[in-house]
Amino acid sequence: MNTEDLIDELYAMVEKAWSLPLSHGRAVLDGDEVKKILDEIKQALPQEIRQAKAIVADRSQIISDARQEAETIVRLAEERKKAMINQHEIVKQAQQKSNDMISQTQAKIREMRKASNDYIDDLMKRTDDALAANLAELRKTRQNIKASQRSGQN
Repeated sequence: MNTEDLIDELYAMVEKAWSLPLSHGRAVLDGDEVKKILDEIKQALPQEIRQAKAIVADRSQIISDARQEAETIVRLAEERKKAMINQHEIVKQAQQKSNDMISQTQAKIREMRKASNDYIDDLMKRTDDALAANLAELRKTRQNIKASQRSGQN
């Protein structure tokens, strides 16, 4: 029996005990029986106290373990957060670098296209000028031939 059961048994004994007339609640109890129950309570108390201390110690250990686990979880979450922030920053920098490279490439393409168009235009102008000069010389030679034919006929 545990201590609580033994105390309940004592209460039951007191309830069943004989009341003395005019004694204001005094009763006759079997002393040996009361002593026996008190001895059992005395023996049970150290055991229950040890159990209570063990439960309290276990509780303290459980709380300590839970705190350590919570601290570990928080620390790991902080590290993961930092890693994710760093990763996000790396991605952001890479995107910025990519955008810069695309802008630079597009600017170079515009420059090269303009330079190509300018070169082609210059080449075509020189060709046009050369052809015009050749055509003028051809016409002049033709006129000279016609003029010499007219003078040879006369």
